[in-house]
Amino acid sequence: MIEENKFLTVAPFQCAWRKDLKFREAGRGCVAFDAFAHNDVTVVFRENVGSQHYHYKRDNSPHYTVILGSHRNRRLKIEVDGKTVVDEEGVALCCSSTFQSYWISIYDGLISVGKGRYPFQNLVFQWLDSNPNCSVRYVGLSCWDKHVGYRNVNVLPLPNNHMLLWKQVDSGEYEGKEEELEGEQLSYEKWGLENFLESRELSDVLFIVGKDKRLVPAHKVILQASGNFPLSLPNEDVIQLQNISYPILHALLQYIYTGQTQISEAQLGSLRALSLQFELMPLVRQCEETAERFKLNKKLFDSGKSVELSYPSFQPHCCMAFPSQLPMNVKRLRQLQSTGDYSDINIYIEGHGLVAQLHKVILSLWSVPFSKMFTNGMSESSSSEVFLSDVSPEAFKVMLEFLYSGVLSLEDSVEFGTLLLQVLLLADQFGVTHLYQECCKTLLECLSEGWSSPSGRRSYNKCFLLCTSLMDDEADKFGNVVGYC
Repeated sequence: MIEENKFLTVAPFQCAWRKDLKFREAGRGCVAFDAFAHNDVTVVFRENVGSQHYHYKRDNSPHYTVILGSHRNRRLKIEVDGKTVVDEEGVALCCSSTFQSYWISIYDGLISVGKGRYPFQNLVFQWLDSNPNCSVRYVGLSCWDKHVGYRNVNVLPLPNNHMLLWKQVDSGEYEGKEEELEGEQLSYEKWGLENFLESRELSDVLFIVGKDKRLVPAHKVILQASGNFPLSLPNEDVIQLQNISYPILHALLQYIYTGQTQISEAQLGSLRALSLQFELMPLVRQCEETAERFKLNKKLFDSGKSVELSYPSFQPHCCMAFPSQLPMNVKRLRQLQSTGDYSDINIYIEGHGLVAQLHKVILSLWSVPFSKMFTNGMSESSSSEVFLSDVSPEAFKVMLEFLYSGVLSLEDSVEFGTLLLQVLLLADQFGVTHLYQECCKTLLECLSEGWSSPSGRRSYNKCFLLCTSLMDDEADKFGNVVGYC
């Protein structure tokens, strides 16, 4: 077993144990990690710490074993006390070309497996033990016949809303337990740019389509980050498309706002022409490639049925696709943020004056509080100014960069830790859930480097408790948006 700064390699038929990889509460907890492997990423949950040469196949004590990429990376397996209870094909497989992020949680016998950097999201499989083992606490990282690389391993407590994990369990005994929690959080999980597709909310441009002059609303900043639309004049708020039918424009806008669309084969040419007119090149290429495949093999398409077109980076059911999974030019989007072109809201911070000229639709896309502020009839709904107090301009700048790029970017400096915590609190204050999660994960990753020293462990424990307590607390505990909250 080889351990480096942020990397752990487990040799075949061995298991890595650390006393810090332990649930706070027996039978309840979550482990999040990155793994690099050809097959058999193996995570063991038991009551006590095992040895380096421990192997789950020879363990007679009660335990759970979750194997990602079993059977030469073809299946997901879950074992209880060495006996297979789940053998599912094509679920939660390994990746041998790069590190893949996973999380596994246990709650009174409910085992949930997810992929991605954010625990408790992107759930891919669940299994409920009818005779749960509520004593497991320690987490072991193991493998089968090939080395497995692990990094960024963190054990987390379950959040207060852990009951949401029950929502997909097919058991009448548990039906309805999550109903009281289905409100704002679940609606946020479904939140995305698609909510603004052809919506008059926050729109600032209208397409006039076809002979019947149908009005279709859109948002300048979204259009210009995706292609080249005739919006050069500040007050240019109408685009005439008299020779285009509504289904063609709808398909183009749906592709921009959701990353996918459907259209009949007969309309591919018209969609390609409109995409070329507005320089939406990813859609142009997909129309051309699809039309070419149709010419080569018409059996690929059933007559009369729609053809599906998806942006190459699009992932269905992803809770936040903006902007990486949409046909957005992030550099152009950041440029629109920097120049303030097509902005409809000015942000002022007390003591610092005007700090940013932004776009309500971008702020609302990431932040439910901002969305409510701009759409529920408050003064900000009709105003072009928002005044904030008790906000760090530096942290606010980092948050804005995240809102316009989807990436947390912090310079490596002596103030790194302080700024990271300020951004975390700011993300919590404004309800930017994904930035908040990214800050927590980054904080834990950074602090884990200091684990080898006593001072590092003290610092880790202090900041870990801070992060987990923040995750459990209410957002309005940390400050208010002036005129809101």
